[in-house]
Amino acid sequence: MLVLLFSQDSNFTKHTNLPDLPACFQLSVLPWAPCIFLWLTSPFYILYLKMNNRGYIMMSILNRIKTVLGLILWIVCWTDLFSSFHEMSQNQFKPPVYFVTPLVLGMTMLLATFLIQYERLKGVQSSGVLFIFWTISVLFAIVPFRSKIMNASQAEVSVLRFTTFYIYFGLTLLQLILSCFNEKPPHFSSVVTDPNVCPETTAGFISKMTFWWFTSMAIKGYKSPLENKDLWSLNKQDSSELVVPNLLNEWEMEKSKAEQSVKEQAEFRKAGPGTEPNHVSVSPEEEEVLLSKRKEARQPSFLRALLRAFGPYFLIGSAFKLLQDLITFVNPQLLRMLINFTKQSQAPLWWGYSLAFLMFGASLLQTLILHQHFQYCFVTGMRLRTGIIGAIYRKSLVITNEAKRSSTVGEVVNLMSVDAQRFMDLTTFLNMLWSAPLQIVLALFFLWQNLGASVLAGVAVMVLLIPFNAFIAMKTRTYQVEQMKYKDERIKQMNEILNGIKVLKLYAWETSFQEKILQIRQKELNVLRKTAYLSALSTMAWISAPFLVALTTFAVFVTVSEENILDAEKAFVSLSLFNILRFPLNMLPQVISSIVQASVSLKRIQDFLSHDELDPESVDRRNNTSGNGANETFSCVKGLTVINWRLMCCSINVMVPQGSLLAVVGHVGCGKTSLVCALLGEMEKLEGQISIRGSVAYVPQQAWIQNATVRDNILFGRPYVEQKYRCVLEACALTPDLEVLPGGDQTEIGEKGINLSGGQRQRVSLARALYSEADVYLLDDPLSAVDAHVAKHIFDNVIGPEGALKGKTRILVTHGISFLPQVDNILVMVDGRVSEMGSYQDLLKQNGAFAEFLRNYSLEDIIEDDEIIAVRLSSVSCRQMSIMSNDPENPKKMSRRRRCSERKHPESPTEKKELKVEKLIQAETTETGRVKLKVYWEYAKAVGPLLSLFICFLYGCQSATSIGANFWLSEWTNDALQNGTQHRALTVCCPSTGALVLLTCVLWRVYSMLKAARATHLHMLHAVLRAPQAFFEATPSGRILNRFSKDVDTIDSVIPDSIDIWMRTFWSTVNVLIACSALTPEFLVVTVPLMLLYCCVQRFYVATSRQLKRLESVSRSPIYSHFSETITGTSVIRAYGRNTAFVLLSDMKVDENQKSYYPGIVSNRWLGVRIEFIGNCIVLFAALFAVIGKEKLSPGLVGLSVSYALQVTMSLNWMVRMTSDLESNIVAVERVKEYSETTTEAPWIVKDKQPPPDWPPKGNVEFIDYSVRYREGLDLVLRNISLEVKGGEKIGIVGRTGAGKSSMTLCLFRLLEAAGGEIVIDEVKISEIGLHDLRSKLTIIPQEPVLFSGTLRMNLDPFEKYSDEEVWKVLELSHLKKFVSNQASKLELECSEGGENLSVGQRQLVCLARALLRKTRILVLDEATAAVDLETDNLIQSTIRTQFEDCTVFTIAHRLNTIMDYTRVLVLDKGKIAEFDTPANLLAQKGIFYGMAKDAGLV
Repeated sequence: MLVLLFSQDSNFTKHTNLPDLPACFQLSVLPWAPCIFLWLTSPFYILYLKMNNRGYIMMSILNRIKTVLGLILWIVCWTDLFSSFHEMSQNQFKPPVYFVTPLVLGMTMLLATFLIQYERLKGVQSSGVLFIFWTISVLFAIVPFRSKIMNASQAEVSVLRFTTFYIYFGLTLLQLILSCFNEKPPHFSSVVTDPNVCPETTAGFISKMTFWWFTSMAIKGYKSPLENKDLWSLNKQDSSELVVPNLLNEWEMEKSKAEQSVKEQAEFRKAGPGTEPNHVSVSPEEEEVLLSKRKEARQPSFLRALLRAFGPYFLIGSAFKLLQDLITFVNPQLLRMLINFTKQSQAPLWWGYSLAFLMFGASLLQTLILHQHFQYCFVTGMRLRTGIIGAIYRKSLVITNEAKRSSTVGEVVNLMSVDAQRFMDLTTFLNMLWSAPLQIVLALFFLWQNLGASVLAGVAVMVLLIPFNAFIAMKTRTYQVEQMKYKDERIKQMNEILNGIKVLKLYAWETSFQEKILQIRQKELNVLRKTAYLSALSTMAWISAPFLVALTTFAVFVTVSEENILDAEKAFVSLSLFNILRFPLNMLPQVISSIVQASVSLKRIQDFLSHDELDPESVDRRNNTSGNGANETFSCVKGLTVINWRLMCCSINVMVPQGSLLAVVGHVGCGKTSLVCALLGEMEKLEGQISIRGSVAYVPQQAWIQNATVRDNILFGRPYVEQKYRCVLEACALTPDLEVLPGGDQTEIGEKGINLSGGQRQRVSLARALYSEADVYLLDDPLSAVDAHVAKHIFDNVIGPEGALKGKTRILVTHGISFLPQVDNILVMVDGRVSEMGSYQDLLKQNGAFAEFLRNYSLEDIIEDDEIIAVRLSSVSCRQMSIMSNDPENPKKMSRRRRCSERKHPESPTEKKELKVEKLIQAETTETGRVKLKVYWEYAKAVGPLLSLFICFLYGCQSATSIGANFWLSEWTNDALQNGTQHRALTVCCPSTGALVLLTCVLWRVYSMLKAARATHLHMLHAVLRAPQAFFEATPSGRILNRFSKDVDTIDSVIPDSIDIWMRTFWSTVNVLIACSALTPEFLVVTVPLMLLYCCVQRFYVATSRQLKRLESVSRSPIYSHFSETITGTSVIRAYGRNTAFVLLSDMKVDENQKSYYPGIVSNRWLGVRIEFIGNCIVLFAALFAVIGKEKLSPGLVGLSVSYALQVTMSLNWMVRMTSDLESNIVAVERVKEYSETTTEAPWIVKDKQPPPDWPPKGNVEFIDYSVRYREGLDLVLRNISLEVKGGEKIGIVGRTGAGKSSMTLCLFRLLEAAGGEIVIDEVKISEIGLHDLRSKLTIIPQEPVLFSGTLRMNLDPFEKYSDEEVWKVLELSHLKKFVSNQASKLELECSEGGENLSVGQRQLVCLARALLRKTRILVLDEATAAVDLETDNLIQSTIRTQFEDCTVFTIAHRLNTIMDYTRVLVLDKGKIAEFDTPANLLAQKGIFYGMAKDAGLV
């Protein structure tokens, strides 16, 4: 019927200057359309509301008015219905439409009213569905509104219907206006409680569609640089609290399914084919096939878990994308009509204007939908990243030590930063995977309609390009994997350098390690070069593809038949379709390569998440009481076999009664630490059982200290109790130290406790254990790092029979003999087995290995028995312990509190020092305001200024050729009728464009990018290695690593891409504006205001976006710093049961980071909508001016002008985006430059002051009135020290912790520069010579043995100066020869990161071997034998005495017996020399040294 009406009325509607629609159409289709929309969407909408309840909203005036208006509308519609019935009863015939339409409308108004109330109950503040419904209703009522006014004068108009329609129109318009306003937030929502809630939660529908709610931040960011406090809270549904558990649940389900399939497979194997009689027999080959099919189901798929967790939300974005794709093809059809319109001279003008506004409307709709799609995709990406980081962090807390070795800290940090980021980037364009083929199919369909079969020529070109792109994608993937491998290696190496930077400086090894890094970097750059060549090829293919396709299609079209004439309509509609084709064709290879990269990342993440976890059941912690109360055992190990990667502990049986103190002793590497780890459940248990009753506190051999205040480190998450806290400080001898520290217990400790001495770190670690008030204490050699006097204090006050832990079960690993008589039981370990066990007296009577050990090393003669018994190394003595706590009630807490309160407390150190504490780790600096041109200039300098200019010129040329080609096409279509062969210019234009693009890209990408990448990295590496030690104390390694990974990666691959795209979009935007203005000069009138608006939006956006990017990158570092800190302390965190707290802390840091990332992505949407609006205005004006000047313009030029305008939106959008991206990414250059300009220490070599090669010949050392401080503004650590040491003297340095012993040795190496005075070595002032000249002539065996991953040989001799014989010789002298020769790879033995696969004692021996190999005149021992047992210590001391006989030796000693035979002893106290004389004289003086010797039991 409608078609009939239209065919009759086409003159009535179209070919007239007063158009109107037929009455039947106005009564049926127009009112029904909004009703159909509402009825179709409401079931889904109601279901959605049911699932997403946000709480109810109180009935407001606005809500009441909407409801009343809805009911009135229903009454108005049904008034029409009843009037029709009334007329029918009057025998007036009415067509059915007069009954159906009011009935449908009335029902729909009731539905709308119901939705208004239902939304209120479900907490919806602004309804999108109803807004769209009212908008369609009003738009579709405009036509009848106009025609009723035009026909009002006619007699047969019904007054009632006339009136009801205008009431209906007015009320609908009112409803539309009201639906723009928001309701109040629902009751009990976070909006009410959160002071800084994100305005998105309360934004209305229009505000959400146009991202208007973000404007407040854009304005704030423009007025002043944004700070952290300006950021909104993260939406609840994007927070780690909801996202991570959701993903982990899916992953757990996935794993359980995989386990299930493995079980099924096992059953399938067991049942075996052919076991049932009615089975057909299966051949072995078939069985193999069946099994292999089963095997596939085995692996749990992380991808499936991700899809289930984040898929549904992502699909909403996909629906928007589908809608946008379909609308894209409306504009080419409108362009065809517009070109047709310009051909018809009689066509009414309103038709042209309508087309122009329709084009504008379609573009506007497309913009809004596209950005909704992007918003959904980006939020999915953001949630993905949160989920992945959370999963990796949680996993890293529970993986086994074996698994931890296979993934180094650097690699896992890369999983978090690079791989999680890859997923995030992929989600943005993932929809292109189906959308690109859809767009290509639709474009080809319309092209076929336009040009017929000749389109196939174009398709052929596209098909030929597919394998080309696929090949490039495949190759890129292989290079990507290779590059990631080198990058991991480089970051791992860098991480080690940063962890061992002090050792590198002391040994003057920086150049060797710099070379190692640069070698890896060179390999990385070689791979980057190959990738860049490929990327240049693919860029050429992208840019030339649409043009080549168009060229071949037109050429074939014209040559196939004489009748085929290429007129404007065909050419420009085809061209706009080809332009639509360009985007999917460009994106498809990119998306495929992104998927390829993400698949690599997926595999890495999946492998990590599938690592074995520690078995929480390996230690039985149930509170099971065995027998009566007095017989409770607190720690028991039965028939245990555990495996470590160093050694195996076999058949251990131990039982520790409640409240007793068990000492574990034995040689270096015999498995003492492994036993403690087994008790903690950190080892892989092969058989046997371990049970521990009650909570555990653990003090590891190497103290693990967090980057927090001293107090936070001790409290470790427990509530602060003043009295208890003071007791703990006193017991651990920390009170005097806190008085020395600049901020008392509020002093911030650097990463890994870098600004505390080794002894202080160990005591903070012990204080943490003591404060935790656990039931079982596992103490792994806590006394080795402190001096004898402090060790005695700690043993007496904390560990010993009268200490604070009296009545608790304690297992103490120790090398100190003096405490053994006071312990309850002793366990002797040899080669991973229990050799003997019993009380001190028992073991002496047995006269076994222990007695032999004591006889050799005891200082007092305990046994006068000459009988020597052979050491029974392998005898395993399994004995039952029966020393029980006498008091079953054990009033331990009471007695300790009483003892504490009896002491008089001095005023608390914190109260005394309530002065402002200077933070050690300063917050990471962020530049504010615009990126300075200097930064761009830095990058241009790295590229080469002339080369930069030449590249810009080439981009301009490339753009000019493409403009020329399009003008040529316009000429061709105008001369369509002659259709000669004079337009061959195009064939020249097209290839020359391609060639220029390729040349530009190759030159730019390969040469300049690599040049800049190499230069920036080299400068930063050089500067960081030259930075003074204080820089590393104040800068967390995570922050430096972030610069070396993320920022270097940005300079390597992101910035060149950004510049490339920016250049292309800039020139194409300039082209469009020039072309449109040249064709219709009136266009210049609107160009100026539009460009002003453009600049205005851009300035608002760039200022805000840039600062958000900076805040985001600064809040990213703490995630990785915290992570690398956690991973080194996992055993401590687990022992104290603090997993949950650390997980929460990590989540908080991730959320903090996403808080600045989320506004960043919204700012892009905000910008996109506004910039595309400007682009849509350009389309509107180009079309309007074409309509106005239709007499003057040929159809070809109209086509050219409008098709150019249609392209401009994309260019404008990309240009602002790229400007901002470039600004955000160039920040990486700024950050790298900041580290390249760090203040360096003194030069490594001073040419004119180089000492002679044999310096120092004698080894005389003289301190002349020497003072030093750690950093500017801090107190002096050493004050006016003057002393003279002759060559060959052996000097022992003693003093309590923090007296300045280590500082004194650091001064010799100039790690600390003098604040006054001089040090002279053999008549050379050390302050005047180069650092490497100085440090290479001194040797130190540092307090903490640092090893680097690599071979043992590399660890001993990184410069490869010595022969293998010399290396074996020193290994023999350092008692490592037996261990090394037992290894399969001998000197090539791989040391893992930090030397984890050697025990601490063995690492210490490796450091001794290093010193023996260097053999310099001056040797410094910094508590070098703290971690080894007495026997090894004695061996080391004898080695040092024989090998360094003629050298000057400075020894910082905690075991005073090692320095009793030294020439002289220097006693330091508070940075001054207290005593300095021979040991005998000092003992006679009965001063400080005498007191220390007495504590150690030496006098």
